[in-house]
Amino acid sequence: MSIELDLQLASEAKDIPDITYFKQWCETAISPYQATAELTIRIVDEVEGHELNATYRHKDYATNVLSFPSELPDEILDIPLLGDLVICAPVVVREAKQQGKALESHWAHLVTHGCLHLLGFDHEEYEQAVEMERLEQQLLMKQGYPDPYQEV
Repeated sequence: MSIELDLQLASEAKDIPDITYFKQWCETAISPYQATAELTIRIVDEVEGHELNATYRHKDYATNVLSFPSELPDEILDIPLLGDLVICAPVVVREAKQQGKALESHWAHLVTHGCLHLLGFDHEEYEQAVEMERLEQQLLMKQGYPDPYQEV
């Protein structure tokens, strides 16, 4: 698996995992579907997360992860550009505490969830949600993380 990851840290948060974790999580999520990929993960604070969520999803709050799949036609660039993820660090930390989850496990889950969105998976309909959750569970447990949907 060859992955090129651009990790952009635009957050004041202190408990952001090292890039090696982000690469591992991305590789695990993406490798069953393609051999190479390029993506950007931008870690933001709530102001930027709120602005992006309002602009692109018309939701008036900062959310945990936003996915922006690449929409470049294959004939324009011959690179495996997957897209961009924007993750709001304060939301990740708050959710982990509220849900009683280890912070690293929650980061792993959100990166995995976002990567699956970049690959074209969705959870708008029940069947899609069941499939996506099953994949997330498998990918995370393969790395030693607990089932993110199990009640704590």
